[in-house]
Amino acid sequence: MGRKYKIWDSDRLYFVTFTIVEWIRIFDIEANMNIIIDSIKYCQEHKGLEVYAWVVMPNHLHMIIGRKGEPTLSQIIGDLKSFTSRQIRKELKEGKESLAYQILVLNGLKNSRNQDFQLWQQHSHPIEITSDYMFDQKANYIHLNPVEAGIVDHPEHWEYSSAIDYHGGKGLLDITSE
Repeated sequence: MGRKYKIWDSDRLYFVTFTIVEWIRIFDIEANMNIIIDSIKYCQEHKGLEVYAWVVMPNHLHMIIGRKGEPTLSQIIGDLKSFTSRQIRKELKEGKESLAYQILVLNGLKNSRNQDFQLWQQHSHPIEITSDYMFDQKANYIHLNPVEAGIVDHPEHWEYSSAIDYHGGKGLLDITSE
């Protein structure tokens, strides 16, 4: 991983992207969507994860995140990706004949860092938020993702996003304000 994509200071905010291998639409399945939402909530409540903006799309998610206390932001991300991978694997394993499950198994076998299953692409491409302007730019990008993908007409209409919170409502995750 190049110098550009690394968390150098866990006390700063970062824009991160988690992408499913081969862009498989894992989060079209409600049970898998619940796994990722519940796992982020757990990290917020028990690991000090602070979420400033977020969106979960059918095959990836974006967040602006920080942390308070221990562990480091890199450790939280690693734990989140590892746990969700195991849980989603269990969910998909019941339908082993599904093409998605088979592709994830093949990707795992190709990667020496995994035993026989890979859900997430290797890196989360963290980009440090260095200004208010950059924060606003990334938050807008996050919130417009479902609109750009043609899923909804207005950002606040996508249930799996903090756009709801930014428009005065209450979304699925607690949002840390600047």
